[in-house]
Amino acid sequence: MLGTILVGTAGQGILRSSDNGASWHRLGLKEAIEFDGTVRSLAVDPADPSRIFAGADVGICVSHDGGAHFSLVDSPANGQAIWSLAFSPCNPKLIYAGSGAPARAHMYRSRDGGKSWEKLSPEFPEFCAGVNRPRILTICAHPQRVDEVWFGVEEGGAWRSSDAGDTWDRIDCEGRGINSSDIHCVALLAGSGGQPEVQIVATVNSICHSLDNAQSFDCMASKDRFGGLYYTRTVCPIDPEGHNLLLAVGDGTPGTRTRIYRSDDRGQSWTPTVLHTEPNSTVWGFGVHPSNPHLIFAGTKYGHLLRSVDGGRSWYKEWRDFSEITSVAWTPYVAPIKAHPKSV
Repeated sequence: MLGTILVGTAGQGILRSSDNGASWHRLGLKEAIEFDGTVRSLAVDPADPSRIFAGADVGICVSHDGGAHFSLVDSPANGQAIWSLAFSPCNPKLIYAGSGAPARAHMYRSRDGGKSWEKLSPEFPEFCAGVNRPRILTICAHPQRVDEVWFGVEEGGAWRSSDAGDTWDRIDCEGRGINSSDIHCVALLAGSGGQPEVQIVATVNSICHSLDNAQSFDCMASKDRFGGLYYTRTVCPIDPEGHNLLLAVGDGTPGTRTRIYRSDDRGQSWTPTVLHTEPNSTVWGFGVHPSNPHLIFAGTKYGHLLRSVDGGRSWYKEWRDFSEITSVAWTPYVAPIKAHPKSV
C-alpha cells in the first residue's frame, strides 16, 4: 500500500506510518502539535491528499506534506480542543471545525481552504447534564448541496444549516423521533438510483433514520439491533454515494466489547463483520479514503488499530498498540517522514 496512515491519540499526538504500518513515528520536536499532546480529529483535503487538517488541543493545525509536519492555523479556535473537522464535498475550500471539552463548544468555518476562520453561532452552555462539558463530536456537510451542513453535540442536540453555517435549526425537536440530545454522529446520504436521500443521526444508544428531509425519524434502540450493545459510537459511509456504511457499537466507553457492522442498503439493515482479533474496547473511529474504499482502518478507545482490505467485511489487528485512539485517517500521499530518534 502506498500512502500514509495517521492515528490521532490522547497522549501521543499523531503517529504516522508511510511504510504500510511496518513502522510508526510520533511527531518530532518543535511541531505545533506536541508529540505527547491530544488530537481529536483528522481530515484529508478531498482536493489535495497531501493536505491534512488536525483538530488538536492547541486548535486547528494543517500539514502540507501528508502529515510529516504540522503548523498551527491562526484562528478564533486557538487554544481550543477541536473534536471534529469536515470538508464540504461540493466545495473543498469550505471547511468546518467543532470544539468542546475542556473548552467551550463552538462551531468554526473557513471559506478559503483553511487559511482563515470565523466563529459561528449558536452558543452552548459551559456545562451539560451527561458529560459535564459539551463537545461537538460530529460535523457532516451534504454531498450534493453546498450550503447544507449538520453538526451534533454531546450533549446538545443535532443542528442543521441551509446557508453554510450562518444560521442553524435544531433537528432533535420533540415529535421528530430522535430519542436523545446526546448526538454521536450524523451521516447524510444523497439520493441515488431512484432512492431517496437518507439522514442518519446516531445518538448514544440508537440509530435514527429519516427519509423525509429530517421531518421525522425512525429511531430504534441499538441494544435491540446489535446483540445487546448499546453504545453507538459512529457511522461511516464507505463510498461517496453512501450505498455502503460501517457502524461501530460497543458496551460503553471505553467499553470491553465492541462490534463493527456493515450495511449494503444505506442503513436499512446491518450485518456483523468478522473481527479476527477481539478488540480491547469500543471502536472509536474509522479512516477511509475514496481512492481505495476497500482499505479501511478502525481504532479503539484503548489503542487497538484494525485494518480491513475488503471494504470492512473483515478486520485484522495491526502489530502496534497505541495510547487512546481518538481519530484515524489515511491518504494515498506518501509523507516524507523523518523518524525522530526517540519516536520509534
